[in-house]
Amino acid sequence: MQTSTVTYRYQRSASGLTAGAHLFGILAIILLLVWLLHYRGGFEYDSDNSDRVFNVHPFLMIFGFIFFAGEAMMAYKTVLSAHKVQKYVHALFHLVALCSGIVGICAVFKYHDMNNIRDMNSLHSWIGLSTFILYCLQWVVGFATFLFPRASDRTAIRIVPWHMSGGRALLYLSICAALTGLTQKSTFLGVEHQLSHRELNLINFTGLSILLFGIFVDLSVALARYV
Repeated sequence: MQTSTVTYRYQRSASGLTAGAHLFGILAIILLLVWLLHYRGGFEYDSDNSDRVFNVHPFLMIFGFIFFAGEAMMAYKTVLSAHKVQKYVHALFHLVALCSGIVGICAVFKYHDMNNIRDMNSLHSWIGLSTFILYCLQWVVGFATFLFPRASDRTAIRIVPWHMSGGRALLYLSICAALTGLTQKSTFLGVEHQLSHRELNLINFTGLSILLFGIFVDLSVALARYV
């Protein structure tokens, strides 16, 4: 009886944290869109305006990469279906995040080419690209272990803790990359006198929402282990 009561408490806490994660995730996306569309002129990969090309980068790396990676981690709680279906949704959301990351990274390299800017010269770029490479490796290993061709049950059980811990670490690394990127961009805009106080606050609240999204996702996943 005591065990079931404790499990129920964990379940309620995990569900509440999942709801909080969605709240902060959606808030971050809304704030991001307000910033890019209202203050930065929108985003378009094939635009002749290099700033619009650049704006594809934060949009896809935050909405496409971080948000979908978080959703993938929570899929085992949010998808009310059989475990096998949850596993496929988990892999699919991570694949969406991976594809978004590829296009987002290509966008910033294209922006650098359009403005003759040297690539990979900031801490943000080092953290971001390293995180993305590790994320790709994590997805490939996870796919091969749990979906196709699939490892033996004994091997899969041994890999699960590493897979989960690695995923949680990569989520925080991607958020670290996002926050350093927002800080770097706001600093450049401030130096060029293109940043108003309102826009600065908007960028700060966007970063804070991204951080809280990651924390709530991580806590939700951690508590779900005990349900």
